[in-house]
Amino acid sequence: MKKQHSHSHRELELLNAIRRIGGFARNSELATVLDVSEETVRRTIKGLSKSGTIARVHGGAYLVGTQSDPSFFKRIAQNSDEKRLIAQRAAQLAADGMTLFLDVGSTTAFVAEELRVHHNLTVVTNSIRVSQTLVGHNDNRVFLLGGEMQSNELGAFGHVTETQARRYSFDRAFLSADALSSTIGFLYLDPAEADLASVVIDCADITVAAMTHHKFDKTAPHRSFHPSEIHTLVVDQAPEKPLATSLEKWDVALRVSKKENDHE
Repeated sequence: MKKQHSHSHRELELLNAIRRIGGFARNSELATVLDVSEETVRRTIKGLSKSGTIARVHGGAYLVGTQSDPSFFKRIAQNSDEKRLIAQRAAQLAADGMTLFLDVGSTTAFVAEELRVHHNLTVVTNSIRVSQTLVGHNDNRVFLLGGEMQSNELGAFGHVTETQARRYSFDRAFLSADALSSTIGFLYLDPAEADLASVVIDCADITVAAMTHHKFDKTAPHRSFHPSEIHTLVVDQAPEKPLATSLEKWDVALRVSKKENDHE
């Protein structure tokens, strides 16, 4: 019989803090709540993750085996290095004082992390994760769209969400997608996500799509906007033909984010 792990006082404090915050918490949030350093939080999380009580993701942790353990957290842990590089490049397209939209994509969650250096942003999102990351920081204003919550995405979708999104004018919209086809363009697994993306693009001056190369030339069942409506695509690897040819035809600017020798 496996010996049950006995949690220290610090570990119990951290677990309770994560539960109060909603099942997921950033290291910085936990450090503030517990009045300790982020290094102490990281060490405590490391110990708890070994016992299987919580799982670590970039910048935080979530409770395992509860409703706070949706596919979103599994996705954010996949290809995290690539997503972080993409986010760093994408966030350069925003500036202080802008009005932004960010969707529920896992790569977009990394963009939100990078946007924390900006000031006076007006951020509109349907993502709980994005709102947690940016609210109350550097005089940002965050508006969380209403609608029907989807637990697997930790976000809101549907008619109410779309209606509220139409009330805004976005300087930049940061969107994700589940696949990028060289013949069709950006595709989604969820029709509600596809519908919201189309609405947001109509309200944005410039739309930025961010994704890892793992989605190139993949397929998904739902279309959304025409690919030419994307101004910039930020990726970790340059696509090969025929996708590269299609992006050029659609007049989508390509930004490739690399660890070293980063070039356009």
